[in-house]
Amino acid sequence: MENNPILYFDGVCNLCNSTIDFFISKDSKKKFRYAPLQSNSAKKNLGNRYTQDLDTVVLSYKGRIYTKSQAILASLVILGLPYSLMGIFFIIPKFLSDLIYKFIAVNRYRFFGQKETCRLATPEEKELFLD
Repeated sequence: MENNPILYFDGVCNLCNSTIDFFISKDSKKKFRYAPLQSNSAKKNLGNRYTQDLDTVVLSYKGRIYTKSQAILASLVILGLPYSLMGIFFIIPKFLSDLIYKFIAVNRYRFFGQKETCRLATPEEKELFLD
């Protein structure tokens, strides 16, 4: 499991959950693992630095941590073709792509809504979630 990329996400955010649903549906090789930022796994593996800020998705992969726009782009590259073509957007300076990301993240509940509790994995998804 430690070689698998792990996506940590805001478990109550509808946009974040839709993003995770996208990755689950497109990841035919089941490379990714998932955990809400509110989970014990996130607290244990990431610590307070990342779990206090629910405005970001976090990708942990091969000893590196990616956040915000870089986490999404790196995840798409890992997902493979045709999604890896989105890696072209790495040419956009991080401060600019993160500015766009932050605007969406700060307004995500207003634009997309939120759940009362964190997302629960379906029985078919159970093996993909850390907890």
